[in-house]
Parts: sequence; structure tokens; C-alpha cells
Amino acid sequence: MKKTKLYLDTSVPSFLFADDSPEKREVTIQFWDTLKLGLYDILISDILLTEISRSEIPSPQELEDKLSEIVLEIVSVNEDVFSLAQKYVDEGIIPQTYQDDALHIALATYNEADALISWNFKHMVKLKTIRGVNGINRMLGLKELEILTPQSWIQEDNNE
Repeated sequence: MKKTKLYLDTSVPSFLFADDSPEKREVTIQFWDTLKLGLYDILISDILLTEISRSEIPSPQELEDKLSEIVLEIVSVNEDVFSLAQKYVDEGIIPQTYQDDALHIALATYNEADALISWNFKHMVKLKTIRGVNGINRMLGLKELEILTPQSWIQEDNNE
């Protein structure tokens, strides 16, 4: 049976260290423990790696250590991904100033993830974004994408 493919944006490993948000931190730890079981195909991007290299708290090394706990595939931006991300921006789904968020969504779509997992409520985990992204994806003949928080994923996964 084919494994479910999950794309993680930078907020997910970052919240493993979110002392200022203990509830989200605990949920993220629980989610991470599930990922360590190897039940899913996990995707991260070169964008995530660049973003964590600029992190001060937690340190890049702490984040890299956490990433090494799970089996994952690193995906990269190419011309098709960039073009798709630009469509999300041009249609007003993601603001131009948050191009990396559009790239995360485009990478998840291009690599046929079943879901993008994020704590980014401002630009990703919101109904307007999900509807807009999937409208464009349908129009282009691409797979629809679920965009969920780790907490929503845990709840969905437990209901299957």
C-alpha cells in the first residue's frame, strides 16, 4: 500500500522548541513522534533548510538534529514550481512579500503531497488559501492539496 505523503513547512520543526506556545509544542512533539515511526513519506524543501540555517532560537543545529530523527526526502524549487508559486501570488492567494509560503505550497503540490503540514495560519492554514490553491490546482490538472496543522493531522489520522 502506498504511504501517505506529507510535506512539512519550516513552522513544524520550529514548534518542537516553542516554549512560548506549550500547547502547540506538545502537539508538535506528538506529531513528530508519529513521523518517527516511518508510516508516512515525508518531504521537506531546500527552502526549509535555508530558513533553519538563519534561525537563532532554536539553533540551526538543534533543528537539524530533529530533522535527522525522521526519514525524509528533500525537494527543490525548479522552474515549474516557481511558475506555480507565481500563479498563487498572481491570483492573490499568497501575498508577493511571502513568496516562500507560495513556494512551500507549490513544492507540496508539484511533488504530489497528500497534505502540507504547517502552523502558519496567516498564509497557509486558512480556508481562503486552501480553496484558492485547489482551484488553481484543479484548473491546471494538478492534485488537490490538504493544508493542515499537526493537530488537525493527528485528529484526521486517528479517525481513519
